[in-house]
Amino acid sequence: MNLLLATVVLLPLLLGTVLCGWLGGLKSRPQAPAWVAGLITAAAFGLLLSAAPEVLQGQVLLSHADWVPAIGLNLGLRLDGLSLLFAGLITGIGLLIILYAAFYLGAEDPKGKFYSQLMLFMAAMLGIALSDNLLLLVVFWELTSISSFLLVGYWGHKEEARQGARMALAVTGGGGLVLLAGVIVLGQICGSYDMGQMLSQGELVRADSRYPLALALILIGAFSKSAQLPFHFWLPEAMAAPTPVSAYLHSATMVKAGLFLLARLYPVLGGTGLFEGVVASVGLATMVFAAFVAIFKHDMKGLLAYSTISHLGFITFMIGLGTPMSAVVAVFHILNHACFKAALFMTAGIVDHETGTRDMRRLGGLMQVMPWVGSLGLLAAASMAGVAPLNGFLSKELMLEQSLHADFWGALSWAIPVLATVGGLCSAAYSLRLVHAVFFNGPARDLPMPHPHEPPWGMKLPVLVLVAMCIAVGLAPMWLAGPLVRVAAAAMLGGPAPGFHFALWHGLNLPLLMSLIALAGGGLLYFGLQAGGRLHRYLPGPFSGKAVFHFAINGLFGLAGRCTWRLENGSQQSYLAWLLALAIGLSAWVMARSDGLTAGSRELLAAPPLAVGIWLLLIALGLALVLLHRQRFVAVILAGGVGLVCSMAFLALSAPDLALTQLSVDVVSTALLLMGLALLPQIGKLESSNLRRGRDALLALLGGGGMAWLSWLMLTRNHDSISWYFLENALSGGGGNNIVNVILVDFRGYDTFGEITVLGIAAVGVLALLDGFRVKRPQVDGAGRAWSFAQEPLMLRVVARLVLPLALLASAYIYWRGHNLPGGGFIAGLVTGVALVLQYMANGQQRAEAVLHAQGGRRYVRWIGLGLLIAWLTGVGAFLFGRPFLSSAHGHPSLPLLGELPLATAALFDLGVYITVVGATMLMLSVLGAASKEGAKPAPRGSYA
Repeated sequence: MNLLLATVVLLPLLLGTVLCGWLGGLKSRPQAPAWVAGLITAAAFGLLLSAAPEVLQGQVLLSHADWVPAIGLNLGLRLDGLSLLFAGLITGIGLLIILYAAFYLGAEDPKGKFYSQLMLFMAAMLGIALSDNLLLLVVFWELTSISSFLLVGYWGHKEEARQGARMALAVTGGGGLVLLAGVIVLGQICGSYDMGQMLSQGELVRADSRYPLALALILIGAFSKSAQLPFHFWLPEAMAAPTPVSAYLHSATMVKAGLFLLARLYPVLGGTGLFEGVVASVGLATMVFAAFVAIFKHDMKGLLAYSTISHLGFITFMIGLGTPMSAVVAVFHILNHACFKAALFMTAGIVDHETGTRDMRRLGGLMQVMPWVGSLGLLAAASMAGVAPLNGFLSKELMLEQSLHADFWGALSWAIPVLATVGGLCSAAYSLRLVHAVFFNGPARDLPMPHPHEPPWGMKLPVLVLVAMCIAVGLAPMWLAGPLVRVAAAAMLGGPAPGFHFALWHGLNLPLLMSLIALAGGGLLYFGLQAGGRLHRYLPGPFSGKAVFHFAINGLFGLAGRCTWRLENGSQQSYLAWLLALAIGLSAWVMARSDGLTAGSRELLAAPPLAVGIWLLLIALGLALVLLHRQRFVAVILAGGVGLVCSMAFLALSAPDLALTQLSVDVVSTALLLMGLALLPQIGKLESSNLRRGRDALLALLGGGGMAWLSWLMLTRNHDSISWYFLENALSGGGGNNIVNVILVDFRGYDTFGEITVLGIAAVGVLALLDGFRVKRPQVDGAGRAWSFAQEPLMLRVVARLVLPLALLASAYIYWRGHNLPGGGFIAGLVTGVALVLQYMANGQQRAEAVLHAQGGRRYVRWIGLGLLIAWLTGVGAFLFGRPFLSSAHGHPSLPLLGELPLATAALFDLGVYITVVGATMLMLSVLGAASKEGAKPAPRGSYA
């Protein structure tokens, strides 16, 4: 595995996210998260630069590790020209954004939260750019949706931030699900999800009957991410994010992900009339529409947001044309747009930071008080408008030249260069408005901060660097951008890039004339609209994308509310009855259509008398539970008895691990249930009518009888069991004789990891529901019997004090022997939990937590997190040796004095299981105990209220 590529992604994903979040709590070092984020980003950028010479020579660096090979999901990473371009922009501009944000964010803004989320987002984008497996790309794709949701909603106290974050997540997350479907179809056509194999099968894909379906699904995912019509509306709403976030999302990251996907899959999906007609048409329409709307936006960031949509349409238009030179233009403008757009967003943030507003109707004349910012903003806007000799002029002129050769509209193809020129004209108009309205056209009017001035150099320096790149690339494009554009275009085309030469002067030609028309027309359009006052009278129409989205969302919630109103009646019995009835009905329908309703011919074994006696005891306990279920205390005891009988059955069937687990779970769950029932009336109310009880009895008989019949059908048939595989491979493959434990921590370790995660989530859910909840327990019951002791019994306290160290010793023994004898981390955790439950019962919560050095239930949340982290790191450690997630290793080294010692890495995973189980048990115990800390009160006769 190429560790360089993995390190580029893992540095921000693991180190950056965790360290920035942790350092955010250090009040004495408020800029520590910024320093860490900057150093990590600089390290990732440096690693990319170290690999750049090889990539620029045409080499492709690959890294591969198995993850879930059964479904084709592998940890494949790829660094070619296209990946280098995007990853370089992500880390390079990210470094400037981090510097800018350190001066932009206020003292009240949580720095750790911001930089931790920014690192997570950067890692997700790097994962997209470097993925060599399409399923892995989808994983990172969805991670960008989640992390961008957090970043856009960073200022969660603002309603517009919450709305913008929800809209962005709904559109891009929904598009990601559609993309997943398209990726699956594409993978089925190719027979693999690895890019190396897929990119060479373009002809096979395009000839397949499923090609239109795969193309449509993937385009929806890409268009929704890159804000192409009709999915454009979410991007302006994301402007509620802090300006550093907006600058980063709009220039080098989020919205470029869809463009990257189109470019990456072009060798597979491109080259057809369908691809060209759809992609180029959508791109051209988006470019013109968004450019026109941007002219009328009064908010600086709103104008820049629609300009971003327009330039994304520009690039999509070039990708869709499908000629080798249009691919070069697309790649070149991706680079140019990132530079001037990041600079302009940071300029807008500076203006907002110094004046308190971004409303261009109130701004004006700032060039006099902010000459540095005004000059840099003027140059960046000129690049966006396509003014020579800046980089934006070069790519705009090349775009206009390519539009002259487009013919995907048949007889109407003459309109393509006309619309391209109109898009350039509107671009010049909104660029001119941005500069003129903010830095000239003074003086400013009614500013919230009436004395603006130059910001610190920490905010101006990133803008200066980006503007310098706009100038430098414009003056020396072939030297500064030519090699990178060549290898990126070659990676996009899946073959050699065409010969090209970027230059400011190509002679007097039609593209130059179109460019001049666009600039002159843009100036006339802006000043004409400004003079007539029409700029300030524009209002979005009733059928705007945002309005349609909110109408659809409100309709969806309204439908859900109506369905809920009809189905939701507050009765758990009704919900369970519907579920059981549906399950029984579907099962009966399936079984009635099959031929396997009769018992098999397998020879039956005689039931020993002891087994018959245990079955009768189980039946008696079940009947008693049904009859006495309203007496809650009795019902818990009877349920524990059922569990004890099940433990005996497991033991009789040679499953001591399951017997120990069942017994320990019964003890812990009984204690927790009793603590919860102490806060409730002892006798449950009789709420069901005779008719409902009859319905419930019928459902119970049908459900139980059906399960019994299914079990009988299975047990009376001969079948090939997977058990023999585990019996034969437990020792050789997992290094242990205890097959149950080997299955849990090795063969099915991924399932176990999911189960302890669910256990941890359930325990944290109990904390979330009952945190701060207080109920006074009754001191006596209705008959005058003591409900709780005034002081814990002395004998119980003495015994509990002796039991705890012995139980911990027994837990350690059970844990260490678990791989070869009955035991393991789960059982050891439950035994420890039982001992700690005894401490609570004997000493009370306050004294028990003092002995355990715990400060309330929140301390146990860290135990759960630590256990999950250990289990996860054990799985990730396999990647270092090129093995799939949670692969284990084992051996029997000989040590002095100890002799041969069986060791397995699965023991570390089991340690995580142990800590998680103990933490979850103690968290629920602590929360339930805290709910009754306020003392006791007399209870009315006949109840335990």
